[in-house]
Parts: sequence; structure tokens; C-alpha cells
Amino acid sequence: MAFDGPSVKGRALRYLAQREHSRAELQRKLARHVEDKPGATAAEQITQALDELAARGLQSEARVAESVVAHQGARYGVRRLKQTLQSKGLPGELISQAVHSAQATEFERALEVWKRRYGEPAPDAAGRAKQARFLTARGFSTAVVMRIVKGLVDVD
Repeated sequence: MAFDGPSVKGRALRYLAQREHSRAELQRKLARHVEDKPGATAAEQITQALDELAARGLQSEARVAESVVAHQGARYGVRRLKQTLQSKGLPGELISQAVHSAQATEFERALEVWKRRYGEPAPDAAGRAKQARFLTARGFSTAVVMRIVKGLVDVD
């Protein structure tokens, strides 16, 4: 009998050891490596393995959302975080909860990003526009960006 490589569950565990993955991400990654076997299609094998991992608490959608907010929250705004969470295939209610928790600190996070990048208000309209584009590209809301760029806050 030839060795076929790691099992579906083993490969999924290897992915999860590297970082938190959503179920949809694992399904996409595992689909490239799993072939139909007698009695079970590739999709059935993947579903069974992921169900077992979730039941044992080794794969959690909530931990994926927490991980994204914790690791990317300091650099990105709510819009960017929401986009990242959606791309991971997380359920809508989980995305809403994560985005809601990030909204509470969006101004402070945007201010820190602005301070690291620029540190002082722009002297002219072109400079303010450049700063606004930077923060907007990072996914911060327009209201927060305008508040920071127009100097409506003491930046000390």
C-alpha cells in the first residue's frame, strides 16, 4: 500500500497550526489536495474532517474573527476589517459583531496610524488630501478621516 500523504484531518490541522482559518478557507485549501475515494467524495471527506475539528474546538469561526480584529485592527479601519472577514467566508452575524466592537475604537486606531505615518497636520490642502487618501485606503470611515485630517482633534 502506497502512502498517500497526510489525511484530510491531518492537513487541516497543519493549516490550523499556522494560523486560525475559517471553515470556508479550509474547504478551499483542502479541496486542492483531496481526491474522491470509494464510499466518500472529496467534499464529504472534507466536511467530515472539519465537523470533527469544530466539535473538538480546534476550528472556530469566532476565533478567526477575533484574530483578524486583533492582528489587523491596529492598522486598518472598520471597512477593511469587514472586507477581510467577508473574504474569509464568515457568517454575517459574526462579522457584524466583530465590526461593531472595532467601531468603538476606530478613531483612536486611525489617529495612531496617522501619527505613525505623518505626525503633524498638513500645511496645505494637497497635503490634507494625501493624508485623507491614505487613511481612507486603510479602511477608516470618512467621518473619522475628516476629523483627523482637518485638525478637529488635539494630536498630542
